[in-house]
Amino acid sequence: MRMFTFKLKPKQIFGGILLLTGIVVILITFLSNHPASPTSAKTVVNCETYEQRLEYLASLGWETDGEEGSKEILIPSQFNDVYNKYNEIQKQQSFDLSEYKGTTAVMYTYNITNYENNENVIANLIVQNGVLIGADLCDTSADSGFLVALNDKN
Repeated sequence: MRMFTFKLKPKQIFGGILLLTGIVVILITFLSNHPASPTSAKTVVNCETYEQRLEYLASLGWETDGEEGSKEILIPSQFNDVYNKYNEIQKQQSFDLSEYKGTTAVMYTYNITNYENNENVIANLIVQNGVLIGADLCDTSADSGFLVALNDKN
């Protein structure tokens, strides 16, 4: 049986500690800037034309009477509590209106005809430069009013 011994000078110990510290710092920096699982790319939904918008609603199972309303809206540059709550609904659908603060968009509105025996439900599609950036289903009636994500199938 052989035994090995070696002596280290204080400079060698200090150099080893510096080397290990440098490796740890580099690993932490690399891992914090490169997530373990790749983030999914945002899905772009083209809604430039009337047909594309109806096709998108149909892909989620919604039927409309074909009538379309539209108006230009301004997404505020500062969100209040109402807009923050609305944006939480958008984030459930992989949209985020905070990326569009201070810009204008067009809101297209459609009457939904197949929502659980409710005739007052409308779908809103918020479109900017032909791309869907937000959407919701709502019923503004006093008795059963609600606002939910477009992909919410209750």
